[in-house]
Amino acid sequence: MGEALDHEWFCERAGAEISRMALVVAGADPASAVPTCPGWTLARLVRHTGIIHRWATEIVATRSGARLDPRDLDVGLPAAEAAYADWLAAGAARLTSVLRSAGPDAAVWTWGPPRLSGWWARRMLHETTVHRADAQIALGAVPSVDPVVAADGIEEFLANLPAASRPAEHLASLPAGQSLHLHASDWAGEWLVRFDPSAGGVTWSRGHAKATAAVRGPVAELLLFTYGRIPPSDPRLTVFGDSSLLDAWQEKTAL
Repeated sequence: MGEALDHEWFCERAGAEISRMALVVAGADPASAVPTCPGWTLARLVRHTGIIHRWATEIVATRSGARLDPRDLDVGLPAAEAAYADWLAAGAARLTSVLRSAGPDAAVWTWGPPRLSGWWARRMLHETTVHRADAQIALGAVPSVDPVVAADGIEEFLANLPAASRPAEHLASLPAGQSLHLHASDWAGEWLVRFDPSAGGVTWSRGHAKATAAVRGPVAELLLFTYGRIPPSDPRLTVFGDSSLLDAWQEKTAL
């Protein structure tokens, strides 16, 4: 991708994204609906994101080899939803400190491979980036994502997809032998996703190849498409081939 994405890079970017999300939601109506997370309010989105940060912090800090139940953690959630933005921002320092202290290779529980602390630094960056975009969309803003972050976010999504609990139940129902091509128009990034039930549902690789359906657009919008945050009909995207496959993709892979 042209830039060394090491553990420190992920830690720094994750911390910056948490601060950025906190700024987006500060002063906003906590009851605002979040259309990209149906049924959620802005307060629920922020609460979910802040709890995930503290959950990851505890797993890495304790070097837990088993999944911790986030409901068992004292996350210090404020009683007033208006205070959620400051609470979200406050979680960044300990999360990034714990991740830096652990380094990338500490053995810990993760829900995707590899079972190492570095997985959490990368996951927290992209978890926060996408939820920051959710918040901006809810508030009528157009989210932007750094191209390097967006390209890595697409690859992180594809790498984790077979291990993600909800998609794992549905990937096998994607039409076997068909494929999806993602082509960034503003970045040197192309990805081919093949639907293969025998390999956990999907396999992917970098590069150009003919596919059943293709989506071309700015890499930030490709990330949002991949996560189901914008539809294939978004005017910033160009679709080739069988567009019905793209709807199936977003339905089956929703996190």
